[in-house]
Amino acid sequence: MDKHIIVGVHIVDREAHAGQVQQIFTRYGAHIRTRLGLHDDVCPSNGLILLELADTPETCQMIAAVSAIAGVDVQQMVFAH
Repeated sequence: MDKHIIVGVHIVDREAHAGQVQQIFTRYGAHIRTRLGLHDDVCPSNGLILLELADTPETCQMIAAVSAIAGVDVQQMVFAH
């Protein structure tokens, strides 16, 4: 398995959903290579997290778990070698 998996997680209401997202990130933390959090000063209730993930079966489970949270949008890019 040698893909680069980049995932963007957009949280619409950080106060309502950030805790759930963080719990999932903690559970699958060993599969997160890089994490970068961004927020917009204009609308601080929204948040964007960029992740570089290991190419493992657990990564798919993590993406599915985060995607299932209402108010959270997940997009991904996969670069294969």
